[in-house]
Amino acid sequence: MKLNYNKAEFCAAYGKFSQIPPPERIEIAFAGHSNVGKSTLINKLMNRKSLARVSSVPGKTSTINFFGLENLYLVDLPGYGYAKVAKSEKERWAGLIEGYLSADRDLRLVFMLVDMRHKPTADDIRMINYLIDTETPFVIVLTKADKLNKTERAKRMEAFSTEIPCFDEIHSIPFSSQTGEGVDELRSIIEDIADDAGDELS
Repeated sequence: MKLNYNKAEFCAAYGKFSQIPPPERIEIAFAGHSNVGKSTLINKLMNRKSLARVSSVPGKTSTINFFGLENLYLVDLPGYGYAKVAKSEKERWAGLIEGYLSADRDLRLVFMLVDMRHKPTADDIRMINYLIDTETPFVIVLTKADKLNKTERAKRMEAFSTEIPCFDEIHSIPFSSQTGEGVDELRSIIEDIADDAGDELS
């Protein structure tokens, strides 16, 4: 199913899990550390400059943001792990993310973003373990891939196999918003999920 990405639209933002209405469509979520590039990735996939607000300030996405794309919702979860916010705010974000992921929603996939240049944070590992333990389908998206040369990239990929639990068994996709690397593969995954949902309805 070829999706018309230009028709993607911002639908709603929720600051508390209790505000989120029951699911109307299938959902694909984007999770990751603050400033890992979730908004940039969503904009690149949707051919837009500012569908999702991009900020150089970590922790800018403090709500769960829903974007409509034909028969599915793309769900941008708040970035976790940003140190410079009050404890109460961190707890609110954690409650939002955990509330969403553990709710009975039609969540088909999580794109779990990890900065390719660095060792995953403790929060990244916690999130990956949570997704594995709850058997939530997910794909690891290695962002900022263009910042590494070939040798650095090979070293990081080798390191990930010891740093990330079950890394060799998880589908991972290097991504760059600058070069467009990974865009086609990510879109093809989204389109396969949209196809499956369409088949269920027919």
